[in-house]
Amino acid sequence: MPEPLTPSEAGARVAELRDTLGRHAYLYYVRNRPSISDEEYDRLFRELQALEEAHPDLVVPESPTQRIGSEPSDAFQSVEHAAPMLSLDSAADVAALERFDDRMRKAVDPVRYVVEPKLDGASVELVYEDGLLIRGVTRGDGRRGEDITENVRTILSVPLSLRQEDAPVPSRVALRAEVIMRVGAFEALNASLLAGGGSPFANPRNAAAGSLRQLDPRTTASRPLDIFVYDILAIAGAAPRSQTETLETLRCWGLPVNEWCRPAETVADIVAFHGEIEDQRDDLDYEIDGIVIKLDDMAQRDELGETSHHPRWAFAYKFPPRKEITRLLSIVPSVGRTGVVTPIAFMRPVELGGVTVSRANLHNREEVARKDIREGDRVRVQRAGDVIPQVLERIDEPGRERTEPWVMPAVCPSCGTPLEEKGPYTRCPNLFDCGAQRAGRIQHYASRHALDIEGLGDETSRLLVDEGLVVHVPDLYDLNVEDLLPLDGFARKSAENLIAAIQSTRTTELARFIYGLGIPEVGVTVARELAMHFRSFEDFRAADHETLQTVDGIGPIMAEQIVAFLSRPRVSELIDGLRESVDPRPPERAGDALAGHRVVLTGGLTSMSRNDAKKLLESLGAKVTSSVSKQTSFVVSGENPGSKLEKAETLGVEILDEEALLALLEENGVA
Repeated sequence: MPEPLTPSEAGARVAELRDTLGRHAYLYYVRNRPSISDEEYDRLFRELQALEEAHPDLVVPESPTQRIGSEPSDAFQSVEHAAPMLSLDSAADVAALERFDDRMRKAVDPVRYVVEPKLDGASVELVYEDGLLIRGVTRGDGRRGEDITENVRTILSVPLSLRQEDAPVPSRVALRAEVIMRVGAFEALNASLLAGGGSPFANPRNAAAGSLRQLDPRTTASRPLDIFVYDILAIAGAAPRSQTETLETLRCWGLPVNEWCRPAETVADIVAFHGEIEDQRDDLDYEIDGIVIKLDDMAQRDELGETSHHPRWAFAYKFPPRKEITRLLSIVPSVGRTGVVTPIAFMRPVELGGVTVSRANLHNREEVARKDIREGDRVRVQRAGDVIPQVLERIDEPGRERTEPWVMPAVCPSCGTPLEEKGPYTRCPNLFDCGAQRAGRIQHYASRHALDIEGLGDETSRLLVDEGLVVHVPDLYDLNVEDLLPLDGFARKSAENLIAAIQSTRTTELARFIYGLGIPEVGVTVARELAMHFRSFEDFRAADHETLQTVDGIGPIMAEQIVAFLSRPRVSELIDGLRESVDPRPPERAGDALAGHRVVLTGGLTSMSRNDAKKLLESLGAKVTSSVSKQTSFVVSGENPGSKLEKAETLGVEILDEEALLALLEENGVA
């Protein structure tokens, strides 16, 4: 065993290790020329950690070991930028580009440009003093942003201190950068979120922005963020004279600069670059949505100045939105609250009917095999019924090597239980101890049509399960504010709000409670029918197959599923636990004047919401349905009625206006 180092020897070795690790980080992130293995880097890092632990007086903020050095924050402070972080004038047509070029040539001579990818991430300001990182700030409104310094420090490609070997470092400099999440890292993050029963991010930009705004820097550190630096906002002393010089200076300081930055002199040069990088767009490992054209000469920029919104010397030449055809990035199995494992396609964002789509449900393993869809394929996408995204087919690419066919995993990605196949569907049988299913049931119980617990969505449900605070739904009612405070994203006020929202549901509507249990096949409408029919939870729970089939809309198969679910010992145990905390109240009844009547609402009402009108009609025994038929007793028509009114007129169904509805309610004692 080697002799322990003396304090002076430890100090020298610590300085040497920091210098070595900094040099290798520069080669890896900036020059893209790693000279040692990841294992060797980790070994040196661990040696530095051990020395700093043994000699705490040697620890300095810029040490590589100090990237996660602060406690979670209650909120971010607002900070003014060193210089405005303006947006860009932009367009996707070449005519607008030509007009920009024409303005430049009338204003300055000669005209030389630098063209760069328009990175699709989260824009931030980095401030260095005497070469040390002292601040990271979100773009915010362009004038002020949020101080996210501790989160920025966790990004491995952000140097904590600037290199001085190849270019002098100013006493203070503010830089503009784009925080991104690379596509592969984004896929892996979404896979882990889905495996835990959480909601995936829609695209890498949202993932990057959301990760930067975590109150706990440890959460940001767990997210695979990267950065490109591309501009100097403010500098003490002499500034670079051109954008070309700026980019090279940034590289010399050890900052990551995008590899696609190029000089250009004419519109033809710009259009050629635009076409070249658009052709490569689907194969880049980060998202871009166009290119940025900037005057190279800084003196010319100063001469042209800026408007209140954008600099006059720069222009964003956007790509047209991807339409219909895009690249399938990955297929990830997602475990739902009922245990069904569904393959989810994650794609490069594509615009469909004015909506940007980046993921689609592939339904089941047989559907994936039938369409022969694989990761990396180009695919045609559509929105079924103009609503639900679906992958229609793959587009053949002659000469491109395809990946192996996708297969469903053998075990649950959440809990590791061997999966079972039933027809085309795959299911995790571990209903009560699978983390994803637990989180799904909690989220369902808290959803809008169930107990409607504000603040208890997918992410929070998963967090409560992951941290062991909630094993099953009844545990929600044992939570307190102090339990939540250590969790990421919770300050005292938000913790108090969530606890108050949970406690407010100790008394709730019977229909909401029944729906919130997640009984197979029992949706919002069936839950309401059951509540209206039985009027007490105990009577519903005790109903047998035959009794359940007397309820409108429930047949033998649904009745069998309800009885089978409620009779499971674990379900009975959970329900008993809930009933100790929750009192489901029967729907109010003002009478039976409309018992047996079917009513349809169409158009907007001025005196109440449609939902309120529905509740009042149901309180008189009416059944409010969504479609008009010969069995409809009457239709209530409000402002801007739809096709339901035309159908009612065709079938000769009675039509009431809002005034007649109010009179009907008043006649029967309903205010």
